[in-house]
Amino acid sequence: MHAPTRARRRRPLLRGAVAAAVAAATVCGPVPGPAHAVSGPAHAASAYRASAYRASALQEVMLVGNNWEGTADVIRSSGTFAKIGRIDLIPDKNDRLREIYLNPIRLAFFLGIRETVGEGHDQFVDDLYTTPDGSAIVVSRPSFADVASVDTATGRLRWRFPVSGFRSDHMAVSPDGTRVAVSASTSNTVHVLDITTGRQLGSFRTGDKPHENVFTGGGGHLWNMSIGEVNNDFDDPSQDWLKGDRKITVVDAATFRRIKTIDMRSRLDAFGRRDLSDAVRPVAFTPDESRLYFQVSFFNGFVEYDVAADRILRVKTLPENPDTSDDRTTFVNDSRHHGMSMSPDGAKLCVAATMDDYATVVDRATLREGPPVSAAKPYWATVSGDGAACVISESDADQVTAIDFATGQKITSVPVGDHPQRVRLARLPVGWTGTTG
Repeated sequence: MHAPTRARRRRPLLRGAVAAAVAAATVCGPVPGPAHAVSGPAHAASAYRASAYRASALQEVMLVGNNWEGTADVIRSSGTFAKIGRIDLIPDKNDRLREIYLNPIRLAFFLGIRETVGEGHDQFVDDLYTTPDGSAIVVSRPSFADVASVDTATGRLRWRFPVSGFRSDHMAVSPDGTRVAVSASTSNTVHVLDITTGRQLGSFRTGDKPHENVFTGGGGHLWNMSIGEVNNDFDDPSQDWLKGDRKITVVDAATFRRIKTIDMRSRLDAFGRRDLSDAVRPVAFTPDESRLYFQVSFFNGFVEYDVAADRILRVKTLPENPDTSDDRTTFVNDSRHHGMSMSPDGAKLCVAATMDDYATVVDRATLREGPPVSAAKPYWATVSGDGAACVISESDADQVTAIDFATGQKITSVPVGDHPQRVRLARLPVGWTGTTG
């Protein structure tokens, strides 16, 4: 089961100026301005070429965000999963670094991200989607604390939206593809933007450290899961109260008014699992959205939750890798398992057992897991374009791997860039081959 991995780093505690800046930003932090559009002759030429792309036929693809490298690899969405091309998602890197190094507070956070959640690396690509016409990729860039739109024809920046606070994180796109929601980690805020222009349509407050976002109800509702403080070593269950306010926030996606707040602490306690963290990580809804499956910090398994009844139904514990330390401070950002997806028919779950170095397909009716597929720190799981496979990102092996939902067996692996994390289905013009080698 065990796969060779890079040496894992113990998360250092924040010290000195970085610690002070982090503490300050949880109550204040920069207020986001409007999206900054790029203008001038070069942009005009870019817009002209992009208009030709908009008229092109589109193909379904998969985007693989290479977090530490700042690129995205584009692969086939099913079948061979062969590589199509690559695009640089930090074409403005020098400009952003110049701004950061001239601002002591931003620099403290930039370095803090590198030494904590970045495991010693800058985080350039967290989440990513294409616009409906395939002419741009919209990406959240944690170390730059922004969301940016990069032209898929030219590789140039179209617009960028600086989030509130000092770090951007997971995103979600509305079912119609027109709106993108992004978590601003340090300001406990979710911003919702027009995916084409970058204009903010609204925002709402969340629990501490907003993370996963999911649209439900055909785009009428937006769920946010906050995971609390993951950048400290107060990981013993007795220190759980030091992890902050963790909850699910559900809002009306049109008005951004709060519909309900779900604190899983009381639900887990009622089920008899006081030992489990209530920090909800990646999630997967059933097709009818009646059941929610979610991972929590430190746990090798997942939880089944009845949405209408507002109660936990089952908890599934998955096998531990005997070579994985049980020292919670060694888990990357508190996540022992991180990544879930569900087959389109709702019959199977695919689970990324991150620190245990495998992935597995689980029968949803019985919760019986299939054979472990060896993987090097799998960090995400999504569904192939044809719905037949689960695709995981192996962040320690710099590859993505497809697993057959029917058999639970590995189909193939495809090399990608440095530290792949989020994998998303997308649409790009037919014939697109990338903007960089």
